[in-house]
Amino acid sequence: MRESLEEAHYNLYAYITKEAFNKNFEDVKSSITKDSLSTLEITSLFQAVISKANNGHTEISFPGSVYINYAYSGGTVFPLELAFEHGKVLVRKNWSQNHALAPGAEVKSINNLPMDEVLQKIYPLLSAERRYFKLAKLELMSFPRLYWQAFGEQKNFEVEINKKGDIETHIIHSIRVLEDYEMKRNEVYSDKRELKFLNQAAYLKPGNFGGDEQKYRSFIDSSFVEIKTKGLPALIIDFRNNLGGDDTFSDYLVSYIADRPFRWNSEFTLKTSAILKKHVRKNYDTTSVYWQKVLTHEDGSTYPYEFPLYNPQPADKRYSGKVYVLVNRQSHSQSAVTAAQIQDYKFATIVGEETGDFPSLYASQYSYVLPHTAIEVKLSKGYIVRVNGSKKAEGVIPDMYIKDHLLDEDDEILDGLVKYIENEH
Repeated sequence: MRESLEEAHYNLYAYITKEAFNKNFEDVKSSITKDSLSTLEITSLFQAVISKANNGHTEISFPGSVYINYAYSGGTVFPLELAFEHGKVLVRKNWSQNHALAPGAEVKSINNLPMDEVLQKIYPLLSAERRYFKLAKLELMSFPRLYWQAFGEQKNFEVEINKKGDIETHIIHSIRVLEDYEMKRNEVYSDKRELKFLNQAAYLKPGNFGGDEQKYRSFIDSSFVEIKTKGLPALIIDFRNNLGGDDTFSDYLVSYIADRPFRWNSEFTLKTSAILKKHVRKNYDTTSVYWQKVLTHEDGSTYPYEFPLYNPQPADKRYSGKVYVLVNRQSHSQSAVTAAQIQDYKFATIVGEETGDFPSLYASQYSYVLPHTAIEVKLSKGYIVRVNGSKKAEGVIPDMYIKDHLLDEDDEILDGLVKYIENEH
């Protein structure tokens, strides 16, 4: 795995020195003390190596198939969903029978291990550029799942909480994965597509930028026909809890609010390799110019690729009122890049909280399979710079900051913006 990462990654040592990466590799390798490892164990070891690159798009995913088998065999998990706010670990949902652990209670330790140390055991399972994004990914994947991966099955938990200044200790029991946890909760991400109207504003949720492109375009086309018919002064486009996807999807959406030709980046550079070429020949149309360049450049070389300007829709189809785009820490990958693109061209006002993902980032992710374990490795073949050219290590910073309170079901970002729009009109 290390050899393939060095061969195929655009810049494996962008966020860590080679010496530090190799030291971690040797530490992980020397931690192996037995001859035979389960799929779960080896996945965790490989994650501990790859996550040290501190690149969110260079990762090995949560071992979902192992977790599903565990769930169907009667497995159990920690019963609290957690949120991470202002350096504190807070109860977000309580699936246990102990109702004293209400949302908002601060969790100080689990089984006598302080939460900082609990998180240090979980962090190597998650790839991210910084702690803010690691915690966003932890919320996305869910604490009970990752606690199980890091610590194994445990039937009882001694949980210390800070409840309005009073320290309390509670014993809680594990819950069944399927019946008591997975079937009762909603995933953090949402690929739902939705159009609705909120008094003075149309609200459009495009969903992730992937799937059936024709269906996606049809949804966008019909939505803007309806939006234009209503003639409302504001349009809200929601990129929150969006896993990203492909620029062909996002650019099509942007074409309905753009007033001039545009690109989704200012600079896009790729690295080709034997591994990438094998992946391209297997999965893509090699007659396209984009993939031809991957195949014709020498292994290990990097080269720029310039996307053509994308034209806006005809004026009679475009929305010409005030546009707002919602983002949060769960606006991932292409959704963060697109929010930055919209912000840099001033096509809309960005509202919400800083994205976890950087809009200038090592991405353009693809995957390959390791030969012995069949574990899938995802890595970054490209480097993308946002439209304004900034390479700062930061997320998309909203023009209008509104904090979402994670411990309730209220939507402070959307509700706050709707009130603002109503006051404006």
